Amino acid sequence: MSLDPVVNVLKSIAKPAASLVINQAQRNETVVRTLKQFNFDPVQPPKDVDGVYIYSLIEYGVDKAEVLLNLFREREIKNAFWSAYTSNNPLGFYKEVEKFLQGKDLEYDIRLLRIELRSQLEEFGEIFIKVAKKSKSKDFEPFPEWNLDEYPAEFKSLIREKIRSFCGRKFVFDAFKQFCDKNRSGYFTVVGDAGMGKSTIAAKYVWDNKSPCYFNIRSDGRNRAELFLESIRKQLVKRYQLQNDQKANLADLLEQVSKKLPANEHLVIVVDALDEVEQEAGGNLLDLPTALPERIYFLLTRRPYTRDKKRLSAPDVPVEELDLRGSQYVDLSREDIKEYIRFFLNVDQDYKNAVRQWIQDRNISDNDFVEQVATKSENNFMYLRYVLPGIAKGEYNDLSLRELPDGLQEYYQVHWQRMGMEEKPQEVKVFILFILVEIGTPIPCEMISEIAKQDEFDVQSVLDEWVEYLKPQDLEGEICYSIYHASFLDFLKAKRVLDSKRKLFQEVNQHIANYLVRKMA
Repeated sequence: MSLDPVVNVLKSIAKPAASLVINQAQRNETVVRTLKQFNFDPVQPPKDVDGVYIYSLIEYGVDKAEVLLNLFREREIKNAFWSAYTSNNPLGFYKEVEKFLQGKDLEYDIRLLRIELRSQLEEFGEIFIKVAKKSKSKDFEPFPEWNLDEYPAEFKSLIREKIRSFCGRKFVFDAFKQFCDKNRSGYFTVVGDAGMGKSTIAAKYVWDNKSPCYFNIRSDGRNRAELFLESIRKQLVKRYQLQNDQKANLADLLEQVSKKLPANEHLVIVVDALDEVEQEAGGNLLDLPTALPERIYFLLTRRPYTRDKKRLSAPDVPVEELDLRGSQYVDLSREDIKEYIRFFLNVDQDYKNAVRQWIQDRNISDNDFVEQVATKSENNFMYLRYVLPGIAKGEYNDLSLRELPDGLQEYYQVHWQRMGMEEKPQEVKVFILFILVEIGTPIPCEMISEIAKQDEFDVQSVLDEWVEYLKPQDLEGEICYSIYHASFLDFLKAKRVLDSKRKLFQEVNQHIANYLVRKMA
């Protein structure tokens, strides 16, 4: 089968949004529909190399930029991929693609769109291997380790998502560099409210420096000291060829690393969201060492805390904090916010035309739009993540610029009301969201429907309706859902308290208890 008809169909599919996370449900439906259009079985892929390549391109390419589709349709790229696959040399594929692109318009277009080519080549390779395994053909064995970088596999998708529209924050990285330059080791903590971009700062540093990292994620149950140590141990052992002692604590591992570091190098370990860590009282969070060897640094992030929740004692180690809420950083953060808005207006391929049409319809200049939305955001990137796509999708066609919500919490409240969630007929939707709050870990639609005692189709409709606020993820072949961001979780918890008179909270917990009893019976 020729690649051209497939690529042309993929080009014709409108991109529904800028984030894969937001559109996972719609994307899955489109993939299945496109596979069927070319007579592929969505459950059982073909067994030949050409068929698996095309099948993989469909799974990969549904929401991709046209320039990437044009790249993968090239015969030289296909041949280079198969050569790298059979020789277990993914970096060789990256080098061949770079060589192919030199001096071509494709290279210019990829740079213009700020596409991170390495991550896209890695994503395609991972999808190809997944499809090859499903094909059950021996022709694809042995399966290579398709890893074009040094990022932990468990955090790759999160890092990719966070950096795709990264803007600014130079003052944070400059402050951290100064901290490292003037101290032989130490802990540097970025503090800020939900939505101020702490995780994105962590992801960007990891992406640029390939640092060992750990992202605490309460909704995934990935926020305990033993999981942190296990992950960091694997990363350090692999990077520095340490003796793989399964009982070594972090302090011992860092001592080994310090002895192997070249004289002109240092090690930075990035740890995101200390506030989401669940750990018994006593000792440092994640059992972070009270002493650090020379040239070992930690870049940490967390939400604001009270003194008793700091839990980072290191008497002889330099410790510094950068609070994004500080008055000295307000103007710098506002400039970063404005850069992010300009990115949506001028660069973002999914939204720029629709956002620009919205402001033209209201006779607003670009500068006024940037300034007023920056003010309304209250320097919160999460606000922009929701409001700017909302403008593009027509959710605010009935509002003027002045009528847009002020700040993230007002945004959540306005959206809640516009969705009619205060009305009696919407209680089922509230009930389903509260189930996600109370369970606290990713769960499938089937489980939610059993707890809520609602038809699975109706539950899925609610999940699809709220998908931009949820985090769909594939766990062992099943799509599971959790609350996407801590700020929305906080909002829902506040709603739960305020609406206790409706007793929905008590009913949710009783339904969950009844479900667990049924499963254990």
